[in-house]
Amino acid sequence: MSAYAGDPKTQIMRQVQQEAAMQNARQLVEKLNEHCFERCVPKPGASLSSGESSCFTACMEKYMTAWNTVSKQYVARIQKESQNQALLN
Repeated sequence: MSAYAGDPKTQIMRQVQQEAAMQNARQLVEKLNEHCFERCVPKPGASLSSGESSCFTACMEKYMTAWNTVSKQYVARIQKESQNQALLN
């Protein structure tokens, strides 16, 4: 029997996934600020200099690439463990 969109369990799972994604996005922004903004913009002013902007962009791209790599590996591991658990049951 397959689950459909109106199934309460499916709705709850979807809501939990959305909340986790929002928390993940918040954490990414916090980490970008912590690691990139503070490093690239030592003295914030009315606007960013071209050097600050370039530094921030490069740092942000590197950080997001690393974040995505770690996230994909984490999801793959969780899926593998879930499949292994299903085989054991």
